[in-house]
Amino acid sequence: MAAQSSFVGVLHRTSLPSSGVRAAAQLRRLPSLSSSSSVVSAQLPQVQHRHVSTHFPGGGRRSFPLDRTRAQQRWGTKRARIEGGGAGASVQAYSTGKGKGKEPLNEPPSFAFAFDIDGVLLHVSKPIPGATETLRFLNDNHIPFILLTNGGGKLEADRVKDLSQKLGVHLTTDNFVQSHTPFRELVDGKDGGLKDKTILVTGSDYEKCRSIMESYGFKNVVTPADILWQHREVFPFGLASDYSDTTPSRPLPRPVHTSTAAHSNDHALKIDAMFVLNDPRDWALDIQVFADLLLSSQGYMGTYSSKNGNLTFPNHGYQQDGQPTLYFSNSDLFWSATWHLPRFGQGAFQAALAGVWDQLTNGTAPLKRHVIGKPFGETYRFAERVLAAHRSDSLILKGHSADVAGEPLRSVYMVGDNPESDIAGANGYKSEVGTSWHSALVKTGVWSAVRDGEKVLKGVKKPTVIVPDVKAAVMWALEREGWKKAKF
Repeated sequence: MAAQSSFVGVLHRTSLPSSGVRAAAQLRRLPSLSSSSSVVSAQLPQVQHRHVSTHFPGGGRRSFPLDRTRAQQRWGTKRARIEGGGAGASVQAYSTGKGKGKEPLNEPPSFAFAFDIDGVLLHVSKPIPGATETLRFLNDNHIPFILLTNGGGKLEADRVKDLSQKLGVHLTTDNFVQSHTPFRELVDGKDGGLKDKTILVTGSDYEKCRSIMESYGFKNVVTPADILWQHREVFPFGLASDYSDTTPSRPLPRPVHTSTAAHSNDHALKIDAMFVLNDPRDWALDIQVFADLLLSSQGYMGTYSSKNGNLTFPNHGYQQDGQPTLYFSNSDLFWSATWHLPRFGQGAFQAALAGVWDQLTNGTAPLKRHVIGKPFGETYRFAERVLAAHRSDSLILKGHSADVAGEPLRSVYMVGDNPESDIAGANGYKSEVGTSWHSALVKTGVWSAVRDGEKVLKGVKKPTVIVPDVKAAVMWALEREGWKKAKF
């Protein structure tokens, strides 16, 4: 069984004026956390800043500020400036393509939405019918939502910019969490965390994965390609991907132990942690390198631990000799692509590695790893806190007190297409603040009523409701909440 990482979100408050903030304040420029996000600025008094922090095994923790831009935009004045668009540009309400001259109709309700992306809002690169309309409606009516995806492989700011263009709805990193976003919390921690350690990372594109981890603050990031290009004998086969001798790779920070060149550990390549960010492409190379390190002595590439198979140690001696910790950003076996049947995802790679490991250990030692993303409760706890922060910011900008703004959400509706992750995660999560989670399964993605049927929807995988698409899911939730303030 995968060891579940401890991922506990905490909101920190600082310098909150008791009177709150009025939306009719004068204009001034506000900074943005994302260079790709347009910034609608309003001159506001000093307000509270919220941070979300998370905890991982080994003491890793880091808090990071939520992007205030979205809250400012949603409750902005009629006159605002958009960064890069020149002074005096008009903004009507928040990120809608219609409704000129409309003032905000109401305050944010005590319920919110969490949406999966692939199969719910997008099918490959095209919006699913009703998706854009649905998100615009939520923005127009100040209903908090977050895009919660097990996807990854891109910088958060780049992915948000891309999603905004595809969906035709302005988004920021404030309401977007992808599967590997929480890995940034491992940078700092006990003894500096992994910031100055050497980590191995893989995914759909080695160089992009390296860039992502470096953007989080990791200083020494190695990929399987780096090892291969300097030691071809590590994997004496061709690669499945398009990598060639001209593919960017970096010199290894330290040499590798080989049969002809042994090095003192002080000068040899040591990997302290291994990460899978999204769906790998060269499974064979990655599994070979990962297995080598899982069997190594203290993470030194090219070594073999004398403890492996020793029955006097726990786990028959496997992963008992300082080998690197293994992290997966999600466990999705399938995802919805252009092919009419689901395609394998990161969960399939994880299963393949676990299967090879089972053969290596003769079935005597379960593979120890930390898995985050949906359906694990830590991810839903994080999403709940981010949604609560959005609503709280909105209420404060409307002039409410900290006590009112700090009240927990009553309900959150998870809209997804995968019973194994979206639905199971929402149903299995138990809120620490009493928020009720409900699940809506759409028919536009992985799950198929014809192919799978409702027979697979048992126990924690059984949704609160099955609906045709995302628009129907939101309409159902609004009716359930007794929403009558605006027609959808």
